[in-house]
Amino acid sequence: MMGKAIEELAHFAAGTPWETIPEALREHAKLVLLDTVGVILAGSVQAEVADVRTRLTATGGRGATVYAPGWPTTDPRTAALLNGLAGRSIELCEGHRYVSCQGAVQVLPTALASAEWLERSGRETLAALIFGYEVAARLGAGLTARPIAHQNGQAPLLGAVAAGARLRKLTGEQMSLALRIGAILVLTPGYTNAVAGATALNVAGGMSGFAGVLAPELALAGVVAQPNAIEEAFGQLVGDGFRPEALTEELGQRWEIARNYFRLRACCNPIYTALDALEDILADLRPHPTSIERIEVATYRFAANMRDPDPVNYFAAKYSLPHAAAALVLRGNAGYHAFTEEV
Repeated sequence: MMGKAIEELAHFAAGTPWETIPEALREHAKLVLLDTVGVILAGSVQAEVADVRTRLTATGGRGATVYAPGWPTTDPRTAALLNGLAGRSIELCEGHRYVSCQGAVQVLPTALASAEWLERSGRETLAALIFGYEVAARLGAGLTARPIAHQNGQAPLLGAVAAGARLRKLTGEQMSLALRIGAILVLTPGYTNAVAGATALNVAGGMSGFAGVLAPELALAGVVAQPNAIEEAFGQLVGDGFRPEALTEELGQRWEIARNYFRLRACCNPIYTALDALEDILADLRPHPTSIERIEVATYRFAANMRDPDPVNYFAAKYSLPHAAAALVLRGNAGYHAFTEEV
């Protein structure tokens, strides 16, 4: 049986006019867009991201821009994948304060690629980001994630599908179909990839963009999806449960993109609180780095798992509280340049 909440959310994302979006929300969404584009551009120069880009654009294709040096073009699906991969690679993407959801970096690549290919306006592109983010965060709120699951390629993937479907001007019924097709495409990345330095985790984020461009075309082509595809995928397959009422709580009154946060450090969000405390201590005491013998940290369990003092590469370092703390002491910040192979 097709879920009523899924249908309501799909119709909301497909049919809500631009004019109903509050002005303050539009302005905030512009900040999210600009921040995410900056993160994508910064990530595009990572060595492996550049290598993937060279390989995937070598076979041609056109229609959408890859946000990288030289502004190469390729087909919209590949462009969305490459831009999403770049944005996920440096751990500076924004996130949601209350839900495990890095929505913008997985939704915006679809919005940019589809809007360029379809020649949509800036207003339509921004609306696609807003409504795609809405779907991503609300599905993320309804999903009971498995203990080590990472959100890349899960609820945000369906947010990307919603963005692509809106730009494709799908009806509410077609939006629902595209989302249910997207449920077949969700991925199973684990947080263990992060602490192991496995950058394949970022590919899952990039695949959200790919699926976001692909699923609307599959819906328009007449591909059939089962009525309860999303509930089954999130409740029994990639997730441990699904709460459909989360999809429609204060729908149209509470906008999820307004409940985001921006990152100022290039490391995983759970270790931020410890770094906040360390920054305050360093500001108060002003110790010379050589005078610090050790730093003891008390934190919650999830952050405590990020404790490898000798991470294997730059990516694992972003999930290492000891590395981030040492960078803060020695460099004065834990920004982009504190997490490189050289450091």
